[in-house]
Amino acid sequence: MKYSGLFYLGIILPLSVAGIRELTADKLAHDPLPRFSSGHPAASNISSIVKLADAFKATLSDDQRALLQLEYSKSNAVRWSNFPQMAARPNRVGLTLGSLNTVQMTAFKALMAEAMDAQTVNEGLSELEGVRVADDTIARHTGQSRSFGSGIYFIAFLGTPSTSGLWELQYGGHHFAFADTYNNGELVGATPSFRGVEPIVPMTANGKVYQPMKQEQDAFIAVLNSLSEGQKTAAKLSGTFNDILLGPGADGRFPNTPQGLKISELNAGQQQLILKAIETYVGDLDKDTKAAYMNRYKTDLPGTYLAFSGSGSMEQISDYIRLDGPRLWLEYNTQVSRDFRGATHPHSVWRDKKTDYGGN
Repeated sequence: MKYSGLFYLGIILPLSVAGIRELTADKLAHDPLPRFSSGHPAASNISSIVKLADAFKATLSDDQRALLQLEYSKSNAVRWSNFPQMAARPNRVGLTLGSLNTVQMTAFKALMAEAMDAQTVNEGLSELEGVRVADDTIARHTGQSRSFGSGIYFIAFLGTPSTSGLWELQYGGHHFAFADTYNNGELVGATPSFRGVEPIVPMTANGKVYQPMKQEQDAFIAVLNSLSEGQKTAAKLSGTFNDILLGPGADGRFPNTPQGLKISELNAGQQQLILKAIETYVGDLDKDTKAAYMNRYKTDLPGTYLAFSGSGSMEQISDYIRLDGPRLWLEYNTQVSRDFRGATHPHSVWRDKKTDYGGN
């Protein structure tokens, strides 16, 4: 079943992202970029992220800032979910996008554009927007605007944004969770990172076509299609998976023993397909962070395992695939659509075994 049409996010943005950046451009030009020596993914734009976070805060009322700026704590950091807000337990913390005016929304987008890839269609910032468009689609289709919609997404600063302290840029809502943790001017973790979408079909909003998660799905299909029958047998799991294993509330529950096919047994072309699949997740981030994570996971690739269950088409109910490495954990599962009869939709999570929540 296909669903398309014009769905508005309910907000018109008269100011450009570049316009917000100009608010601090003169200061940014004189700030030295931080150096990194501890081996963490080294994003060169942390000073800019902090300044854009401050610029966003400056647009808010006192009541809005009280919702946005929270303490850095485990109880706040783990409050993410794949469920809509009304169904999530515990409910998310932070400031809702639906409460922002046009200037505030532009400042929010400028911040996220600096922390994420802002150029690639259906990745990074585009994927963030596409998932919101999908939630508007659900709201219109079901009439449940109290549970679904582009405004029911949350932004929070856990700890005060700075280049010298510990803090997390947290964003999330139905089918989306983003968590960048910074400490002393370094990005020390970009996971847990959850992505899902319903429906997974082309959707049009504000003159743009979105189909988030399609590139991830296609990348995994390409991996599985490249396998020989013997390789498929080695990678096939015996169980049935109705959802991902390490979703919200399942922190640290990595299997003790990896299962499936060791990627060192794949040929060079197949290994490149694995890296392309990983990149559809890591590539949501800014280019420097992406490069650091990709280098790490490429080094770990020989000790990483590929496993799957289901039909292998990544379109049928209970189709499942995962990559389990020394640090990398990546899962993708296809499940029945709750709101579109006869359709399926994906849940997916990227975790890093050593740097989830910045390793804290």
